[in-house]
Amino acid sequence: MQDLPHRYSVTAAATTDGDVRLGSDGISDLLSAPPREFGGPGDKWSPETLLVGAVADCFVLSFRAIARASKLPWDALNCEVEGTLDKTEGVMRFTSFDVKATLEVPAEVNEDLARRILAKAERSCLITNSLSGETHLDATVVRA
Repeated sequence: MQDLPHRYSVTAAATTDGDVRLGSDGISDLLSAPPREFGGPGDKWSPETLLVGAVADCFVLSFRAIARASKLPWDALNCEVEGTLDKTEGVMRFTSFDVKATLEVPAEVNEDLARRILAKAERSCLITNSLSGETHLDATVVRA
């Protein structure tokens, strides 16, 4: 890992109608639009789905790094995140993120160790640590 602080730069470009084009050096552009809930088409990534996607992605990448450092063998991890957007104290914000993770491990793996590493990934995710909404983990370990 590089020394901190890290800086990430993204550009957003739009006209009066249509998609927003998100860009960052060295990666493909991404088109976004408002979600259906805000009158958008619902067929593109939106700021809301991007945020919830960042929670899911960060959880998986955190788990992968911790499992590697812990030498935990595993076969697959599926993660589903539901973010709840609500109005509190007069402002709309994400109030919670429910993370449902299913980890497939070889039969000889200690299930308690796998659960501890899943929990550590949830606590270590820099995205959820940067947000005010609560995070809840529902973890399932499946032996092959």
